[in-house]
Amino acid sequence: MTAIDESEIRETVRSFIVSSGIIPDFDDDENLFESGIVNSLFAVQLMTFIETTFGLEVGPDDLDIKNFQSLNAMTAFVLRKNKQ
Repeated sequence: MTAIDESEIRETVRSFIVSSGIIPDFDDDENLFESGIVNSLFAVQLMTFIETTFGLEVGPDDLDIKNFQSLNAMTAFVLRKNKQ
């Protein structure tokens, strides 16, 4: 994967969530699970989107809700995985 910056990651993931029709807008730190925006089915779609879009492999150790609970958490997760 070519280098991608934090803002590009954040906006790419935000666009995917918004395009799903689940919610028109949300805060970067909003817990998407607690707020009910993301359910378990959409979480799988989101994880698959992140893997495919950013060329990452989400392994069993990565399946922690903390990695996917907010837009900022997902952005940080992609940045960490991209450095490995």
